[in-house]
Parts: sequence; structure tokens; C-alpha cells
Amino acid sequence: MQTTTATPVRVPWGITRMRPYPNTYQPGYATAELDHVSQTTVFRDTRGGVVEMGKHGTSKGTETQPQSTNQDSRNDTDHDQDSEQD
Repeated sequence: MQTTTATPVRVPWGITRMRPYPNTYQPGYATAELDHVSQTTVFRDTRGGVVEMGKHGTSKGTETQPQSTNQDSRNDTDHDQDSEQD
């Protein structure tokens, strides 16, 4: 009968230095739930009161398509981008 010895697993050096990320962000609410009527999220504090999360604007972006401006008919990288936000 042959006996086997477990080979220790080598852990990469970087993993031995890892630590959990600290909590840097504390949300201003305790729970979030879906309002079935309006299909929006309702945020509540620890007492169950509704927390106003502020208004969110809308944005619209446009981009022109690259046009062939050279003799070999390949598209160049010259194109425009524009955005509007309210």
C-alpha cells in the first residue's frame, strides 16, 4: 500500500496582502422597494419614512458617422459628438 502526502498549495504573493475594502459610502436610506403603481423605487429610512433622493435629469447624445475623406476609401477617425442635458 502506497501512502501519499498532500502537496501544499502555493498562494500567490499578492493574495497574501489583500484585505477587504473599507466601507466608504453610506447610503442615505435603509431599504429600497418598488412602488407597484408608479413602477419607481421608493427609498425608506430606518423608521420607514420615505427619503427623497432628488431629481434626475435626462440627456441626449448625438454622433456623426465617420466619412471617407482619404483616397483609399477607409473611414477616418474624424467625427463629432454632441450632448444635451437638462
